Amino acid sequence: MAIGGLISNRNLGSFIGSGKVCQAELAITHYRGEQSAIAVAKLVQGTIFYQKFSNRRVSICLHSGERSFTLSQRRSRGRCGCSLASDSSLGSWLQPIAEDKISASDGQHKEYQHVKVNRTCAYYKSEEYDITGEEAASLASSDGSNETVLFEGNVQETTPWWESFPKRWVIVLLCFAAFLLCNMDRVNMSIAILPMSQEFNWNSATVGLIQSSFFWGYLLTQILGGIWADKIGGKLVLGFGVVWWSIATVLTPIAARVGLPCLLIMRAFMGIGEGVAMPAMNNILSKWIPVSERSRSLALVYSGMYLGSVTGLAFSPILIHNFGWSSVFYSFGSLGSIWFALWLRKAYSSPKEDPELTAQEKRVILGGSMSKECVSVIPWRLILSKAPVWALIISHFCHNWGTFILLTWMPTYYNQVLKFNLTESGLFCVLPWLTMAVFANIGGWIADTLVSRGLSITAVRKIMQSIGFLGPAFFLTQLSHVRTPAMAVLCMACSQGSDAFSQSGLYSNHQDIGPRYAGVLLGLSNTAGVLAGVFGTAATGYILQRGSWDDVFKVAVALYIIGTLVWNFFSTGEKVLD
Repeated sequence: MAIGGLISNRNLGSFIGSGKVCQAELAITHYRGEQSAIAVAKLVQGTIFYQKFSNRRVSICLHSGERSFTLSQRRSRGRCGCSLASDSSLGSWLQPIAEDKISASDGQHKEYQHVKVNRTCAYYKSEEYDITGEEAASLASSDGSNETVLFEGNVQETTPWWESFPKRWVIVLLCFAAFLLCNMDRVNMSIAILPMSQEFNWNSATVGLIQSSFFWGYLLTQILGGIWADKIGGKLVLGFGVVWWSIATVLTPIAARVGLPCLLIMRAFMGIGEGVAMPAMNNILSKWIPVSERSRSLALVYSGMYLGSVTGLAFSPILIHNFGWSSVFYSFGSLGSIWFALWLRKAYSSPKEDPELTAQEKRVILGGSMSKECVSVIPWRLILSKAPVWALIISHFCHNWGTFILLTWMPTYYNQVLKFNLTESGLFCVLPWLTMAVFANIGGWIADTLVSRGLSITAVRKIMQSIGFLGPAFFLTQLSHVRTPAMAVLCMACSQGSDAFSQSGLYSNHQDIGPRYAGVLLGLSNTAGVLAGVFGTAATGYILQRGSWDDVFKVAVALYIIGTLVWNFFSTGEKVLD
């Protein structure tokens, strides 16, 4: 709140600043209980002194009648400077120079410039406090003339809203954008592979080999990405990952024209880049996000993956139809350079490294706890000896088995069982991703609300993950009883919607049990999750050759129940790794 005060006269006995009113000859203010004081001008027998300097920029304007001068403070590298500016109308008021500098350190006070003033008007800009009219009315100058007047609105805040936006949520939004690009670049091959296979005469076995080559590199860097992030910081690792997979995406058309081996290597390279994304993101958010906002922040980031799939599936056919299949890789891959430029400018691995972070937000993030430094050695024996860690790994495997089956085989199910054509199958394939994006954020807000109202983190994680397991299990069992395609699609959408509550369950738990090793923990559990996707997809094809879709769903439901039991018996929301 900006405040202007007219203060009378000789001793400057009353001074208004930062909402505090100090009587007597020395005026010092306090900023939120800290020991800093604003630069205070004190006039004693015609002499202006600077008593103390603060970390904030302050300007004081003094004028009398038609004559005025401005006294301003500036700070640079720990030195405080003071300049006195004037114009020709000041005459002999400023002697002998129009501008000078003073500095103060370690409580040393230096005398400034003699100024002869009869009546003084001081304007001081304050950013934190208000002075009410009643307080201003009680002010009086030292000679009792009662000439103090409060002017509201003389100086107004001009800080743009984007500068006051919480920095931790800037990090979250950048991670969201990274995961949006991650799945856009991943799913574009599932669309582009159709015209590519016609152009290069690939058979079904070759198409399957190309699709699976992505996971060669993706599996390789899950744990390595977590180790790198925990040791050198999430900013560098996530930035490397986005640049790496973006380059691989742009080079994919060139590799395809060179030959099949080159294409397989390029797809594996793309998997290497995307493999570090989740561990690096988990590491950086473990340092930036307080526990009261953890679920909703992770839910928002993971919803970027779901929306990335929707965006990729929606725009790839349009680009291919108008500009050819190569355009998908060139356009999607080039978006990574825009993201990387913003990431370098705005992101930091931890709050301690950000020079623009306010003290207030830093207190919110740290919450009075010790700062989370990067680790030098990963205590593998300690990590693997903890039951909650194994609960994460097993539960992640059980969760991803069902999730990958649904997402991979859903178009086939729609076509073979529900008798949808391929266009309708593709359209309905987008619905689960949209449902997951919506319900992931709903679950995140519910989880954080429960935590803020006093429910233990352990209880919240178990509740949310139980919904993420039992919800899909229930709706999959209903598929054998429905008789209409509409009800089947509804069951599939509800299954994926309840599955999204896992973002506030096991996907948030890595930061709970070991914030310093969040990257490594996610790398371990996600490795199990990727293996579940690979084996589950292959096993589903084997089951369908000898059985039915009911058998496929029964296996997924059994694993969901196993995951529920393991999670509720062995998981915790408390820190077990320090």
